[in-house]
Amino acid sequence: MVEDRDLLSIQQARTLVANAHKAWESFAHFSQEDVDRIVHEAASAASFASLKLAQHAVEETGYGVVEHKFIKNKFAAVDIYQFIKDMKTVGIIREIQERKIFEIAEPLGVVAAVVPSTNPTSTTIYKILISLKSRNAVVLSPHPGAEDCVRRTTELMREAAESVGLPPGVVACMTDVTLEGTQELMQHRRTAVILATGGMGLVRAAYSSGRPAYGVGPGNVPAYIESTADVKKAVRDIITGKSYDNGTLCCSEQALICDQDIRSVVREEVMQQGGFFLSLQQIEELTKIAVLPSGTINPKIVGKSANFIAEKAGFTVPEGTRALVVELDGVGRDYPLSVEKLSPILAFYVVRDWKEGCERSKQILAYGGMGHTLAIHSKREEVIREFALQKPASRIVVNTPATYGAVGFSTGLAPAMTLGCGSYGGNITSDNITPMHLINIKRLAYETRGVDCEQALNEYGFSQAERELAPKHGTATVTTTIETIEDQVEQFLDRRGLAGVGMPPHMSFDVEPTPSSNIRNEISRVEPVEPMEPMEFVSEDDVRRALQEDRKLLVGPETIITPSARELGNERSIFLHV
Repeated sequence: MVEDRDLLSIQQARTLVANAHKAWESFAHFSQEDVDRIVHEAASAASFASLKLAQHAVEETGYGVVEHKFIKNKFAAVDIYQFIKDMKTVGIIREIQERKIFEIAEPLGVVAAVVPSTNPTSTTIYKILISLKSRNAVVLSPHPGAEDCVRRTTELMREAAESVGLPPGVVACMTDVTLEGTQELMQHRRTAVILATGGMGLVRAAYSSGRPAYGVGPGNVPAYIESTADVKKAVRDIITGKSYDNGTLCCSEQALICDQDIRSVVREEVMQQGGFFLSLQQIEELTKIAVLPSGTINPKIVGKSANFIAEKAGFTVPEGTRALVVELDGVGRDYPLSVEKLSPILAFYVVRDWKEGCERSKQILAYGGMGHTLAIHSKREEVIREFALQKPASRIVVNTPATYGAVGFSTGLAPAMTLGCGSYGGNITSDNITPMHLINIKRLAYETRGVDCEQALNEYGFSQAERELAPKHGTATVTTTIETIEDQVEQFLDRRGLAGVGMPPHMSFDVEPTPSSNIRNEISRVEPVEPMEPMEFVSEDDVRRALQEDRKLLVGPETIITPSARELGNERSIFLHV
C-alpha cells in the first residue's frame, strides 16, 4: 500500500494542470480547421472503440448493461460529434449586422472534468470532445471505482488527437485519484472551469472551489400519464427509460404517475412491459437493502438488474423482469423509495386528475430532483403547456422516454451528458452543456448613434418647463450651517409635541470648526517618512511569502516580475506600483 496517497494525488493534479496550461497556450491559437481535424480524430477513435470501452466499464464498475453503455458511447462519439462539428469556436463566430456587433470566441484554459462511475466512458468521451472543440485543455478526475476505463478512454482519444497535431499535455487523466487530489484539481489557480458530474457533495465542492463551475444536481424524475395519453406507448417509454442501463442515468424515470380513470389499464400494460408490482411485504424488504439510514440510495444496488436486487432483498421475481414497481401513497422521508434510485426500481402513484398529477410531480422534484427533468404523456396540449409553465424542471419532455429525451437522443435538445438544473437545483445554468459554455465571447461593438446631450434630452421628453425648474449643472449650491441644523431639529421636536425642550447636550453643535489653516499646520508637523525603494526582481516565492505575511510588494517600471509571480500577484492584488 502506498503511503501518503493523498499527497501523491495532490502533486499529480498540480503537475497535470501545469502541463495542460502550458500546452494550452499553444493550442489556444489553433485555427478552426486544425481544431475540427483534431476533434474528428478523437471522436472517430472513441466511436471505433465503443464496444470495448462499454465492456471495460461494466467489468470495472459492476454497473449497467454492456449493450446500453455501447449506445451511450456511440451517442457521445457520433451524435454529440455531429451536433458540435460545424460550430464556430474560433475567431469571429457571429455577426449581428443590424446592431454592428461582432462576437469573438476565446477559450477559457484548463477544464477540470470530474467523471462519475455510473456513466464513465460516455461522459469521458463527451467532456473531451466539447473541451477540444472549444480550444481548451482538459484534465479528467475519474471516480475511484472507474479509474481504469476512464484512463483507457482518455488515452485512446489523446493518442488519436495528438497524431494530427494536438500538443502533448492538452488532454490528461489522473491515475492517483483521491478526494484531496480532485479538490486540488478543482481549486488550482490554473484551472479555468470545472465540469462536475456526480453526487451533491461533489457538486457543492465544485461550486465552493473558487473557480467557475458547471455542476449538475440529482434527477428524481417523475413521468406523468394523463388520461388522454397513448397508454401503451407511454408505459413502454417509461419502462424503457427506467430499465436503460439499469437506471444509471440521472434523467431516467423514478416515478410513474397516472390518472385514476386509467389506473387498471396502466397497471396491466406495466406488467406486459416487464414491470413487477411488489407486495407490501416485498416493499418493506426492498426498502431495507435499497435505502440507507441517511435516506440516500445504497450504492450496492446502483446499476444492478431487477433480478439481482430482488434476490438481495430476499424474494424472487420472474426472469427478465425489467423494473421493480412499488406503489406509494406519498413523497418524503416516510416513503424512502420516493428518492432517486439509480436502479430499475420505479415508484407508482395514482392521482385524481392532471391538477393532482401536477402537484405530485412537484413533490417528487422537490425531494431530490429540483430543476432536472420531467416527462409528460398526453394528447391535451393545454395540459402539456400547464405542466411546462408550473414545474421546477429545466427539461419537460413530451411523449418520449425521459432518459432519451433529456440528453437530446429522442428530442431536439442539445445532445449532452451534463444537464444543468438551473437555480432550482443550485446550478449556474439550466442548459444541456455544449462547447459554447466553455468559451468566453468578446463583443466588438461599433457606434450606432451619435452622442448629443441636447438631442437626447429632446428624445426623452425633457420639457422646457422642467429645464427651467432644474438647477444648472455645476451651479447648484447647498449651504448648511449650525443654525439651520438647529432650526431643523427644533421643527422636528415641534412636530412631535416637544417644542422648547431644546437640543440634547450630546447633540450640541457649540464647537467651532477647525479652520483649514489649522489643519495645514497639523499636517506640517507630521514627520516625513523615508520613501521605500521598489524591488528589482519578484519571483512567485516572493509573492507567496508576502501573502503569508499579509504585506504588499512595491514594484516599479523597471522591476522584473516572473510570469507566474505576476499572475498570482495580480490575482491577489499584492503589488503597489510607483
